[in-house]
Amino acid sequence: MRETPQGGIAGETTLLVPASDEHLPLLARWFADPEFVRGWGGRPLTREEVAAKYTGRRRPAVESLLVLRGADPVGYAQYVPAGPREGGIDMVLLPRAQGRGLGPDAARALVRHLHTVLGWERVTVDPEACDHRAVRAWTKAGFRPVGPQGSQLLMESLE
Repeated sequence: MRETPQGGIAGETTLLVPASDEHLPLLARWFADPEFVRGWGGRPLTREEVAAKYTGRRRPAVESLLVLRGADPVGYAQYVPAGPREGGIDMVLLPRAQGRGLGPDAARALVRHLHTVLGWERVTVDPEACDHRAVRAWTKAGFRPVGPQGSQLLMESLE
């Protein structure tokens, strides 16, 4: 069994670790790439925007995580409490990491953490309804559609 670093969340094939300012160069490169942000707001971000939003500076309101496969960073995830026992998660993977089961694995690990460690009773995601790949990945991770929410599809974890 591999060792999980402090604050890390282990899946079967992925590991989520808290994002920090040390990850800023990597995250700034990712979020500046139009292909990476295609399903995440669609607009490349400046280094300053990434530093403010995705390096852990918004804790505890938003928890920022780097998704690893082994030692290789392959994506970003975050969770946001929406009440005392519920909240939502978001995730984006590098294009080269998509379609390999890494997203569903990381999502299942994160949902398990939110339920067992933080005591959340409800976990939701809201992918763009037209992003069939994302909807399929969330379904593989154990989410079911609840209903439309504008252009997004609200989905809830079955765990």
